[in-house]
Amino acid sequence: MYNGSLCHSRCKNNTSDVLGVNKNGDTYMYHETKKQETCAKKTSNLFKKTARHKQQEKFMPDKKNLKIISWNVNGLRAVLKKDFVNIVHGLDPDILLLQETKLQEDQRTDEMIDLHPYSSFWSYSTIKKGYSGVAAYSKQEPQKVTTRFLKPEFDNEGRVIQLDYKGFTLFNIYFPNGQMNDARLKYKLDFYDWFLNLADKLRDQGKSLIITGDFNTAHNEIDLKNPKPNSKRSGFLRIERDVLDQMVDKGYVDTFRHFYPDQVTYSWWSYRFNARKNNAGWRIDYFFVTKDLMDKGVVRKAFIHNDVFGSDHCPVGISIEI
Repeated sequence: MYNGSLCHSRCKNNTSDVLGVNKNGDTYMYHETKKQETCAKKTSNLFKKTARHKQQEKFMPDKKNLKIISWNVNGLRAVLKKDFVNIVHGLDPDILLLQETKLQEDQRTDEMIDLHPYSSFWSYSTIKKGYSGVAAYSKQEPQKVTTRFLKPEFDNEGRVIQLDYKGFTLFNIYFPNGQMNDARLKYKLDFYDWFLNLADKLRDQGKSLIITGDFNTAHNEIDLKNPKPNSKRSGFLRIERDVLDQMVDKGYVDTFRHFYPDQVTYSWWSYRFNARKNNAGWRIDYFFVTKDLMDKGVVRKAFIHNDVFGSDHCPVGISIEI
């Protein structure tokens, strides 16, 4: 039922007021003059439009702002002794993705599993204790979580968690290190190839992808302090960098480099030679996304928290609106 005050504010010299209904079902307040009746009809239509807009807003989905952070903790048990819980609460991510947890299922503690206000999801190495492993903490329950991909040689090292949310699919990945020997370098390249094929299939199905983790490769010379001395070392080999070139060519976007094309910021430092103190680092932790997420303005910003300690890596992240 509408309030006739709007009509009264626009019509002068009102006399007696009568509530009426016309043949179209419009409720209106009419007076002694035709002008006043017309004003009342307009007021009725105004309120009808307002009610319709409110009804539309009721069914319009609200966008959510989400902060997603990735961090290679180089051992979850170790980083818990270095103020990990307070660091997480200070960063306050909506989704937190960890690599290199170095845990088996029976080694998890209640503190690790029940980090309030998150649900936690885990993948473990089944071939070697204290090795590899990834975890995900999420305030919002994913629609689906996948840790096994019918690829035993990769599944057995516990390197991937796929989390499906409304509007995007998120991958948390600890890509292999190829420095030990040629066999491990081949394993790393095979892993890259397998994963990119998987990502391409999902993208071709219409999925919007967010791919994050420790890629164990610096992409370009801007991404490490000493590119020339490291050009023959796994982590900056041309054959490894070509994979990241391939990702970009396929339309996957390095979010940090998108926002900061010329900024020198690292995410990993060796424990040796005072590397972190001297900022002699590498940027090997990334957030890649499918191009549609950039085109739609979903990714609002990217960041690297290189002032956060506790590991030889620091947290990296993105903020999205979806």
